[in-house]
Amino acid sequence: MVTFITRSAATALLVVASTVAQADWTLDADASRLSFISTKNVDKAEVHYFRELSGAVNDEGEARIEVPLDSVETAIQIRNTRMREFLFETGEYPTLVVSAAVDAAVLESGGHRTQDVELTVSMHGSSKRYTAPLSVVRASDGSLAVSTLEPLVVDAADFDLGAGIAKLQELAGLASISTAVPVSVQLVFRADD
Repeated sequence: MVTFITRSAATALLVVASTVAQADWTLDADASRLSFISTKNVDKAEVHYFRELSGAVNDEGEARIEVPLDSVETAIQIRNTRMREFLFETGEYPTLVVSAAVDAAVLESGGHRTQDVELTVSMHGSSKRYTAPLSVVRASDGSLAVSTLEPLVVDAADFDLGAGIAKLQELAGLASISTAVPVSVQLVFRADD
């Protein structure tokens, strides 16, 4: 019985030790932002963002970001409501998910790297792969800063959002709303203790 308890304790310590040895990072939502630009009537561009983000990066560089689409912020309450209801249809599709893998070497070595990162965006029942040039910095405090080097242009039609855009256009009495949407991110991840 003592041998069984000793082996169990040793196994538990190994599991805890291996978990502690892995460096994982959690998204600092207060220091992070995912923003996008909408263009209406050909030349009227406006910047919007999401108030809430969550996510993590593991020690192998695998990242996952979740964006509650109800947190869209356009600076106009009725537009926020319309985007949630008619564009994103958050009752049925509440979350946007981005998954990617960054070069794990930067996670260990510190410093700064720029790299083209393959990422998958899942939203509104559809998924699309992109390649985005990102800057990845490991700071001396152990945090990771990840940002787009240039906006990623997402076509809303790839996510079956065309009908929602048409509805927003109708409700606002606009001549047009572009389906091409430039998206930028600035993300900060803090090392888990």
